[in-house]
Amino acid sequence: MIHGMYSPRITALEVHDVRFPTSRALDGSDAMHPDPDYSAAYAVVRTSAADGHTGHGFAFTIGRGNEVQAAAIEALAPLVVGRPVDETLADPGGLSRELVHDSQLRWLGPEKGVIHMATGAVINAMWDLKAKRTGQPVWQLLAEMSPQDLVDLVDFRYLADVLRPDEALAILEATQPGRAERAARLRSEGYPAYTTTPGWLGYTDDKLRRLCKQAVEQGFGQLKLKIGRDVTEDVRRLTIAREVCGPIMRIAVDANQRFEVDEAIEWIQALAPYDVWWVEEPTSPDDILGYAAIARAVDPIPLAAGEHVPNRVVFKQLLQLGALSYLQLDATRVAGVNENVAILLLAAKFGVPVCPHAGGVGLCELVQHLAMFDYVAVSGSLDRRAVEYVDHLHEHFVDPVVLRDGRYRAPTAAGFSSTMRPESLVRYSYPGGEAWTEGG
Repeated sequence: MIHGMYSPRITALEVHDVRFPTSRALDGSDAMHPDPDYSAAYAVVRTSAADGHTGHGFAFTIGRGNEVQAAAIEALAPLVVGRPVDETLADPGGLSRELVHDSQLRWLGPEKGVIHMATGAVINAMWDLKAKRTGQPVWQLLAEMSPQDLVDLVDFRYLADVLRPDEALAILEATQPGRAERAARLRSEGYPAYTTTPGWLGYTDDKLRRLCKQAVEQGFGQLKLKIGRDVTEDVRRLTIAREVCGPIMRIAVDANQRFEVDEAIEWIQALAPYDVWWVEEPTSPDDILGYAAIARAVDPIPLAAGEHVPNRVVFKQLLQLGALSYLQLDATRVAGVNENVAILLLAAKFGVPVCPHAGGVGLCELVQHLAMFDYVAVSGSLDRRAVEYVDHLHEHFVDPVVLRDGRYRAPTAAGFSSTMRPESLVRYSYPGGEAWTEGG
């Protein structure tokens, strides 16, 4: 072999079924998911490059079925393994379009469900690898790309009736002049967070009081409560939260798709006197017309959604109908960074603030990058924006989120903050890890 002619290749797509027994303390519990075990179908991209970097990504689930999600990631291996590393990382838009629109795997979606989330895990792992090789955190890598290079990341298929490439370019060019100043402010002040830690539906009233008090002391300006089991119970818990947090704290509520359309309207109106900041996922995320009907009926109470919205096309329609006041993109629900760039551009086009969902293992670590990129290079705004925060499982990541005074601190480590500690991968592997075989 001639020296200098060697081209490193992707050698493996390694997949782990990782589950954390959060149901034992009812962490993450809500009206539709009373016993979640926060889990990750976890992907590692390995290469033959001399630098030794690996790319890490995952799809978030809540336990049963995580093996199905892991199998979907494994099904993508033939499309990834063997690729030249440098050429693949140089064209992340091309890679994304090829995986999303694979002529056979696409039948399993299209662009929704476990295969779409698997694609997101792989694409996010490739972004982690790309950022590590450039020595930058993902938010900075994206924020320093040219407007045209960012547009080239986006798949405009099915979007062009409301967002054309030239419009996306104009949005990005309009915010380009202030990028450096916003990045400096981000590094200095951080990005606003809101906490869901007090709000899980399985918690006792005493635990709710204690955690609300803690949220105030930690500097949060907003918290979120789960609702939907019983309206009288919801009113009682809202009253407790308001008494502890005072009149200034923003209190959002989350129904996790619990209601029929008419039921949602009635339930939300019952909560109106408690000054809710938004109502999240009042009904099925696929019921676009239902969302629009609820939004009209409960106006001016805002609606929020995104945790279960399966793709950019559904987001487009929700925005077209004026059904969302807050857009909650998710780092692992859609097909990774590229599709989330498209969703951020749609939100900017419609003037809707983005408040990412992060209620799950590793989601805080990922979405902080997307929100910070949005602030620096897309929306240019922090108005009515905050990233969800839950105080669970960060210790399992090599570069966990850093929260201070109710704000995310900008990551400085290269990558997507997605690398899980090797000992956690072993201990919480399912079903053979010690956390499951020993019950603790």
